[in-house]
Amino acid sequence: MGKWVWISGLVVVLDQITKVIAVSALLGRPPVVVIPELFDFSLVYNSGAAFGFLSGAGGWQNMFFVVVAAVVSIVIVAMLRRLEPSERQSALAFALILGGALGNLIDRIRFGYVIDFVHWFYRDWHWPHFNVADSAITVGVVLLLLDAFGLRVFGRRTSADNKHP
Repeated sequence: MGKWVWISGLVVVLDQITKVIAVSALLGRPPVVVIPELFDFSLVYNSGAAFGFLSGAGGWQNMFFVVVAAVVSIVIVAMLRRLEPSERQSALAFALILGGALGNLIDRIRFGYVIDFVHWFYRDWHWPHFNVADSAITVGVVLLLLDAFGLRVFGRRTSADNKHP
């Protein structure tokens, strides 16, 4: 497990640094357009879950999401400890998810919301704002899904991968 925890730590550090930069560069300012009509950096404080789910729930949701993130983090650490050395794709996926969960958990504990600043859109269609932690979680989930379907994008295939029950 130890050789994967550094990835979680790296995600947390990158997430927190980019959030500090985003707040200092964007607070009280208009969005920074990177690609007109497609991509910008704009500051959003998300008190809900992914995609702003429950953001208008009145405040109780922050403590709920703190507890969920803490429990999920503990479960992921336990899962990382049980993985075989050959299960590198799953280990990387769990490390990314853990780092993302901890990055957003830090925000929820410190501020009562998550700082988001990456914004993709096309004309009137807007993808919800997100951050480095959200990106790490997404990549981790995709890696787990690919692994569940037997697709390896990280790590060597072993002869056990080719056996069917």
